[in-house]
Amino acid sequence: MAGSMLDFVSTSDGYERAVCNIGPAEIARRRRGGYLGVAVAIVIAAVLLLLDAPSITRLLVALPVAAGLSGFIQARLRFCANYGWRGIYNLGDIGEAQRIDDAEARAADRGRSIQIFGASALGGLAIAVLFALLPL
Repeated sequence: MAGSMLDFVSTSDGYERAVCNIGPAEIARRRRGGYLGVAVAIVIAAVLLLLDAPSITRLLVALPVAAGLSGFIQARLRFCANYGWRGIYNLGDIGEAQRIDDAEARAADRGRSIQIFGASALGGLAIAVLFALLPL
């Protein structure tokens, strides 16, 4: 039955289905990726403005913005979209991923991954469109 304790899948090391699949080292890594994506977007935006590039080319910032948002979302949620998609988790040191054997947990993790991919893509596109529409 939906919402019952039977639906809850976790491990003794802290993995929770569609809730938490990364630990402190991986969270810090996602946060650094978020900052890197934002920095790349700012550099691209500055170059496009300096070159007086056509507004449509400003949409190029969508990719690094989406990457940055993805990193921040994953860090905040303590959930790696890539790991969720692949059916693994890592709550230890980087490079120590564990396989998830429960099929329902893997499916739930994939669903969470799709949410993260979608939110990142939509956010990146929205910010890029706003940037393209600025009268600069």
